Amino acid sequence: MMDRPQLVIDDPWLEPHQGVIERRMRQFSDALAAIESRSGSLAEYARHHDDVGIHYHPALQRWTVREWAPGAHAVSVFGDFNDWNRSSHRLAPSESGIWSLELPKDAMAHGQLIKLHIVGADGTQRDRIPASIRRAVQDPSSHDFSGQVWNPPQPYDWKNPFDPTSITAPLIYESHVGMAGEEPRVHSYREFADSVLPRIAALGYNTVQLMAIQEHPYYGSFGYHVSSFFAPCSRFGTPEDLKYLIDVAHGLGLAVLLDVVHSHAVKNIAEGLNDFDGTGHQYFHNGPLGNHPAWDSKCFDYGRPQVRQFLLSNVRYWLEEFHFDGFRFDGVTSMLYHSRGNKAFGSYEDYFGSDADDAAILYLKLASKLIQEIKPGAIAIAEDMSGMPGLCRPIDEGGIGFSYRLAMGIPDYWIKLLKHSRDEEWDIGELWGMLANRRHGEATIAYAESHDQALVGDKTLAFWLMDQEMYWHMDQANPHPVIERGIALHKLIRMVTLVLGGEGWLNFMGNEFGHPEWLDFPREGNDWSFHYCRRQWSLVDHPELKYRWLAEFDRQLMSFVRKSDLLATPPAQCLHIDHGAKILVAERANRIFVFNFSVGQSLFDYPVHVPGFETRHLVLDTDRSDTGGHGRVDSTCQYPVSGDGVMRIYCPSRSGLVFEKA
Repeated sequence: MMDRPQLVIDDPWLEPHQGVIERRMRQFSDALAAIESRSGSLAEYARHHDDVGIHYHPALQRWTVREWAPGAHAVSVFGDFNDWNRSSHRLAPSESGIWSLELPKDAMAHGQLIKLHIVGADGTQRDRIPASIRRAVQDPSSHDFSGQVWNPPQPYDWKNPFDPTSITAPLIYESHVGMAGEEPRVHSYREFADSVLPRIAALGYNTVQLMAIQEHPYYGSFGYHVSSFFAPCSRFGTPEDLKYLIDVAHGLGLAVLLDVVHSHAVKNIAEGLNDFDGTGHQYFHNGPLGNHPAWDSKCFDYGRPQVRQFLLSNVRYWLEEFHFDGFRFDGVTSMLYHSRGNKAFGSYEDYFGSDADDAAILYLKLASKLIQEIKPGAIAIAEDMSGMPGLCRPIDEGGIGFSYRLAMGIPDYWIKLLKHSRDEEWDIGELWGMLANRRHGEATIAYAESHDQALVGDKTLAFWLMDQEMYWHMDQANPHPVIERGIALHKLIRMVTLVLGGEGWLNFMGNEFGHPEWLDFPREGNDWSFHYCRRQWSLVDHPELKYRWLAEFDRQLMSFVRKSDLLATPPAQCLHIDHGAKILVAERANRIFVFNFSVGQSLFDYPVHVPGFETRHLVLDTDRSDTGGHGRVDSTCQYPVSGDGVMRIYCPSRSGLVFEKA
């Protein structure tokens, strides 16, 4: 009899679903065995991108053009190299569905534009971009995309090695290269590397997460409607420019994660994979299951081995070619369920019933294993709001193998509080429950807000707290009660979320200093304006504005977290909740955290029961004057513990205090 999976041992409530968990474990082991029998290893299997596409082979002095299009009737390649003649260079078919053509050395050249002409299974004749093209570019006049032959004469010279195992707990700075500058335009990889990365490092973050890197035809999709999965976004520069960015980040001690989109793809036929061979279901499910109605996009068929191999090769490509240190997988909830997660999750049956997509779960397990084979210690984060048990547990324990999941409910909770409740009505017990509630043994990335909350139609925390008053009262010499409250709660919310909410932290660029405006991409509705599609660094750089206070607090918070290694320690333990005074006391990493959410009640000689009898001192204080507070607590004081285990403190209203052993 097979031993129970560790996942079930740790959570007996999973026992009714042990059979499903074991079946998924067998599916993985069987699939892996088949891959290893055929290719030798999972890593070798994930080299499909080296077998298909457009490649120059120096040893053979020739080019190969190869494309998987099993249902197509004819495939030809055309472009700059043959004066855009669709019929002169035809590819030969094969039983595997891969079409191929060999060309002499001088037939093609680096930088030439190129396309495929495909006669589909349905008789359609369409010009397409090769599925694994390494670079796609948009014509500035027609706005059409073409593939581009990319074979630079000299490979990029990497200068800074980086070991992702050095990141014990990720402090993530979520970033978008194109909007990372202040000018109203699209900014570049090199501008980000030279101007923004030093800011991130100086703030104390150790990880950068890059959005919108995989090529996408519509800029306003935030990079989530991908067309060319192997091509870095050409709006920001060349592939070598992206390598430069990652190399500079590594030199600054920063890991770099790719926001990878394997949950769906753009439905555009001209730019993307949709109906590539004319069958309607080469890469995607046939019929309604292949369409994502909420996202207006196409959904991959993870049960098709060639699709899994395509996506696994994509994982290997980004890790090896660009030295990424891991991924944040977008839209994992949509992948896990046939319903795309468009339902309430109220019981374990929701995770193990007929709605769960075992083929997608198999793919994610293979991807998790591959990531560690290619780059041990690489980080894999799942964007899942369903709470799938085992998502972040090892595969051999019955899990799916991710490193972390995003705590997606936390930002929604803060928005709900700020939108619907007065400060005086906040329930501190409910707050503790929301922030501390996560699956045992599954690491979580906590965050109070991300890019989702910054988009037009929503508001950042800063804007929920201070709204239009930010336009008139952010001068340090201009006191205002709305701004005072906003700054105090902005710091308090971020600190309590970080301390209680997980084993990692995420911030969207600019939110650390309370960027005052939403994000709105250039579109027809705003006359294609870049006004709201940028980051106003001049606000935080201005010595007389209050944005500097928020940025300085964020720097102090990151410094404390790194020095204490707080997030690599077990979750916080609640020591005391004072509902009347709205005070929460918790312990984590041998530090005592005191959060006072009272609107105006500051308490002298407040008793805090602590473990041990060591004298403590204050190491972090949201009320410091250099971060926009009132400086009500003397940072030089020592806090002895009495014989009954009580430490007495001054506990100011709307403040967070951190004490450690002296």
